[in-house]
Amino acid sequence: MKPGWRAGGLAGGVLALTVVLTAAPRARLAAQDSFPARPPAPAPLAPVRFPPFEQALLPNGMTLIVVAHHEQPVASVTIAFRAGALYDPAGKEGLSALTADLLTKGAGTRTAEQLASTIEGVGGSLGAASDDDFLTVSADVLSDQLPLAFQLVGDVVRRPTFPAPEVELSRTRALSALQLALSDPGEVAGRFFSREIYGRHPYGRSSSPDSYRAITRADVTRFAATRLRPAGALLVVAGDLTMAQAKALALQTFSGWTGAAPAVVTPPAVSTKRSTDILLVHRAGSVQANIVAGNLTFGPTDSGYYAARIASQMLGGGADSRLFLILREQHGWTYGSYAVLRRHRGVGYFQATAETRTAVADSALKELLHQLDRIRTELPPDSELAGSKGFLVGAFPLVIETPSQIASQLANARLLGLPADYLQRYRERLNAVTGAQARAAAQRVIKRYAMTIVVVGDAEALYDKLSAIAPVRLVDVDGKPLTLSDLHPTAGVPVLDHAQLVARSDSFQALQDGRPIGYQTTSTVVTPDSIVFHTLLDLGGGALHRQSTIRFAPGDWSVTQVDESGTLQGKASETHLTYSGGRVKGHVVSPQQNGSPLTVDLDTTVAAGTYDERAMHVIVPALALAAKAPVNLNVFSVDAGRTAVMQFKVSGVDTVKVPAGTFVAYRVVVSGGQGPVLMHVTRDTPRRIVRIEFVGTPISFELVK
Repeated sequence: MKPGWRAGGLAGGVLALTVVLTAAPRARLAAQDSFPARPPAPAPLAPVRFPPFEQALLPNGMTLIVVAHHEQPVASVTIAFRAGALYDPAGKEGLSALTADLLTKGAGTRTAEQLASTIEGVGGSLGAASDDDFLTVSADVLSDQLPLAFQLVGDVVRRPTFPAPEVELSRTRALSALQLALSDPGEVAGRFFSREIYGRHPYGRSSSPDSYRAITRADVTRFAATRLRPAGALLVVAGDLTMAQAKALALQTFSGWTGAAPAVVTPPAVSTKRSTDILLVHRAGSVQANIVAGNLTFGPTDSGYYAARIASQMLGGGADSRLFLILREQHGWTYGSYAVLRRHRGVGYFQATAETRTAVADSALKELLHQLDRIRTELPPDSELAGSKGFLVGAFPLVIETPSQIASQLANARLLGLPADYLQRYRERLNAVTGAQARAAAQRVIKRYAMTIVVVGDAEALYDKLSAIAPVRLVDVDGKPLTLSDLHPTAGVPVLDHAQLVARSDSFQALQDGRPIGYQTTSTVVTPDSIVFHTLLDLGGGALHRQSTIRFAPGDWSVTQVDESGTLQGKASETHLTYSGGRVKGHVVSPQQNGSPLTVDLDTTVAAGTYDERAMHVIVPALALAAKAPVNLNVFSVDAGRTAVMQFKVSGVDTVKVPAGTFVAYRVVVSGGQGPVLMHVTRDTPRRIVRIEFVGTPISFELVK
């Protein structure tokens, strides 16, 4: 059977094909004659010291730090500014990230392609990135190409050109990445968690499609001019070089570049929470729940960090931590459960997370909270404490192996305002933490009775269970407050715009990660006494082949009959349904695992105004899209054997370019099925679908002609 409208209605079998196209062959394990009876004893901890470094203040106010590291003939140049997302204007969240992306898309006299070819031609790399606090530009090269690295970094930060076409390309990439991120319930949970703990503080804001669309080239140019200034910037050069070489190149590269340090931004203070509650984000039909629980902690220079870091490692630092072992290995409730301690230039936070099946989400949350209580009240066993310290202390050398890593660690420490000896004494201070100190740190850091808990999942299945744990507030995925009655949406007979229901023929190309993998053709034939919709789908060179015929009643365009046949990897399937008198009847033939066909008879009631999942190509353009109010529609899924209420919501208007041309189109977000779908439907009449994206999968369809 087809996995619902998401796979069967618009693009038939998309999920099934995704599995076919992305499945990897099973690995074969080679047989071994014998294995050791026990693992080898650990070797004694080898002393590792952070390489020494020198520091100088350049005439323009830039701080230069040089780390001589002569083990390989490579070098890294990193320059960092206080220009992270903290400084994004309200309503233009994402500006810092967009600026970072565009810095290497044209600078000085070089285009994006010329910058890339220049650095790649010497086997190096050049990039820029932005996080919450800082924007960083870095180049890695062989040490004999250090002058070129300085030249390129200098051009990127001093003379970016921000070509208009590159701005639009960067925006398009950002919107595509954001769309994929918002389809991930874990990402959604993280965004709501940040908003809950930070409130109006910029750390609590997140980019959105509207904020990316609001950013102009002038905004990018202004942001770079005001935030990327030499005074207050940090330049770290590491590798096979000397202070004299680096300083000479820095003076040459940044000669004449002046400018006072950027203005200090004082964000709103974060509020203190007084009790624990749960924010339940409704994601209709979700089969899993994503849990995030945590609270604000302290600033980056707090001396209690080391003990708190050990405590968080024991609690949820990896596959041998308490949360993972108990929630996953012992109970089988979760795919993974972890705890982290995050530092910002401002106030950081602690969080524990779990991704679990909906049916056991309440049990998983109760156990997670129980483990938070334990880490706060019980002394850890010596073996557990030693294991966590050993991991953190032993792993540190792995993050300072290369000049690039060294530069990154040193830049991060300095930008956060950490003590001058932080990196040199990091392992020593971690290793000195006692069990009592770890417990005391957990008591201080984990505010068990003033905690923010965010759960993203199907609120209809979760609300009552979670209410027994803590007070629950209910919102939709856009953050709009919901009531319990909102969890049971209803749909009546839709009002269709018959001017959009016309004879037509369309051809679509199917794409996986932007590469063609097949096609779909559709045609609607309208006569005075019949309306027939035909569709032919072929994906993966015939791996999935399906043809459907849907018949509508001429008067009201209600579905009367559905006939579909096809093959998936050579195995045949077919569906035959009739809609009449408030019932849908018929049978479905689908292959079993052994290849033999299984026939299932179907006879169930449907409400008036119910449409078959395969009819969406015809019906969606005729919905009341211009009103921009959400439209609820009863949609019957043969896979589920029942009707679900699906919502079609216009979230904006885009200019969409597809092979058939460029169209002004409604951006229609479809929810209530087995996964979110994004459709673009032309604004001009008669409307037609020009793009369909199955959010969270690599599959999309675009109109060709």
